[in-house]
Amino acid sequence: MNIKIFTGFDHVLLEVGIALLPLLGFFLFFQFFILRLPPAQFFNILKGLIPTFLGLALFLQGVKIGFFPVGTEMGGILAAMDHNWLLIPIGFVLGFVATFAEPAVRILNIEVEKASSGSIPQRIMLYALSIGVAISIALSMTRILLGVPLWYFIIPGYLLALLLIRFSSKTFTAIAFDSGGVATGPMTVTFIMAISVGAAATMEGRNPLLDGFGMIALVALAPIISVLILGILYRHRQGEQS
Repeated sequence: MNIKIFTGFDHVLLEVGIALLPLLGFFLFFQFFILRLPPAQFFNILKGLIPTFLGLALFLQGVKIGFFPVGTEMGGILAAMDHNWLLIPIGFVLGFVATFAEPAVRILNIEVEKASSGSIPQRIMLYALSIGVAISIALSMTRILLGVPLWYFIIPGYLLALLLIRFSSKTFTAIAFDSGGVATGPMTVTFIMAISVGAAATMEGRNPLLDGFGMIALVALAPIISVLILGILYRHRQGEQS
């Protein structure tokens, strides 16, 4: 094993430890003064903190030495190609698979299926979110290629979302705005954002700060629209059945 894999790992361990200490402190406070969980359950929770700590540290180390460098390099190579329009379909595919593999999205879909007693299957939600994010990544790559300002997409997008609320159900409206935050998880932020920044840094006349960033705003918007559209389809189907 290459020892360079763990370069700077001590700093990552320290950062994760500092981040988790307040959570541990709050838990201990509530345990001793309010919760008073049985000793077995209390120690099980403490044992669960160990894999949580190690998992976060290993993930952040992997991001630093793997996801960020690879994503930036990929974006730079694709943007330097003669056929750099390939960024758009590649961005679409990467957006779909990254959302499909996003743990937070899976958890949201499971909870939605449970809360709706199975009337909103998690597979349908998963495909709706994945397609929405895929389209938003493709639009982000188009924005980088053409140099279009971010607000050209954000303002019409949120106006469309507000319009769709009127026709969608209250249930799907609540789910939609939670989905926007869930979709901007570690898979999308750490890998695909690095690709967009790398592409903007390579293309002539593009600013990585102005053109590379802003993708996450589109990713947060796209699931809102896709879930609201799904709510309209459900409402239409229920109207036909009644």
